[in-house]
Amino acid sequence: MTLFLIGYMGSGKSVIGKALADILNYEYLDFDNYIETKEQSTIKEIFETKGEIYFRKAEYNYLRDVLDLPKTVVSLGGGTPCYGNNMATILEAKHSTSIYLKANIPTLSERLFEEREKRPLISHVSTVKELNEFIGKHLFERAPYYEQSHISVKTDNRSVEDLVKAILLQLF
Repeated sequence: MTLFLIGYMGSGKSVIGKALADILNYEYLDFDNYIETKEQSTIKEIFETKGEIYFRKAEYNYLRDVLDLPKTVVSLGGGTPCYGNNMATILEAKHSTSIYLKANIPTLSERLFEEREKRPLISHVSTVKELNEFIGKHLFERAPYYEQSHISVKTDNRSVEDLVKAILLQLF
């Protein structure tokens, strides 16, 4: 089975994904790192040199590569489910389960503000207020995709261990 972790940037997909993979004795794949390896460029460089449209097309093609990896937890980029036919592709994959890690705006803003330079979509934001507004707008647009996930787990004020247990309870 392939487990796809879905959620906004900063929702904990990487941290939870690694912990979940360890407990299940699964492989772990950070989808953004996978794309960077395939493209031989960072996500930030791809956005800057080739643009978001190029990135989203490449993202779709690489998603198809990882759909049916056995015993793998894949942490997707925050926008991956929201472009093209990506969410439907994930939901229709034979041996996959999608898990939405749902975090509220203040939690996301707190996690993302200090690392915004590393995140192309929010690198232009200069204040917490602007970041809250940006996240709010994006969550409004992306929630209909995220909410289609097989499993949804609220992450605010919860430990990694608690979240992994909550996911396992819903999986098995």
